[in-house]
Amino acid sequence: MGWRPAEPRLIAWTDCRGGVCGAMDRPGFTASLVAGGVAGVAVDLILFPLDTIKTRLQSPQGFNKAGGFHGIYAGVPSAAIGSFPNAAAFFITYEYVKWFLHTDSSSYLMPVKHMLAASAGEVVACLIRVPSEVVKQRAQVSASSRTFHIFSNILYTEGVQGLYRGYKSTVLREVGLCY
Repeated sequence: MGWRPAEPRLIAWTDCRGGVCGAMDRPGFTASLVAGGVAGVAVDLILFPLDTIKTRLQSPQGFNKAGGFHGIYAGVPSAAIGSFPNAAAFFITYEYVKWFLHTDSSSYLMPVKHMLAASAGEVVACLIRVPSEVVKQRAQVSASSRTFHIFSNILYTEGVQGLYRGYKSTVLREVGLCY
């Protein structure tokens, strides 16, 4: 049992005793998890105004009635709250599936391993991403409502299924991007 460099800047566990080991215990895992989460939050917040404009342009009520350029950050709390756990869920799942499928790094199956890991990561990440996107998009087209009120209203009128509206199509889109 011991540590050995697997690739430059990566450290891999060479022996396993009792249960899951390796991917979850590497020293770089926490740093990568935090860095991925922070990067996800930064990108989502920086691009948020553009996303709001796009959502309002696609709104059936029209751009101006959906808020126009007013309240361009409407819905940002749901994006901010969902962004870090979404990125974290993707990363944890991706790393675990890569570890689970352990193949020799010189194997011709490496690309398949990465594609399967990324696909599994997207399926899990969408469990967080889709509800936050549903709430965010509804807040973007009705800037007068607060994020928590929109979330509560979805649960009350549509149930949990309302939060997962579009889950299957989102997963298909995201997994399709992996290939």
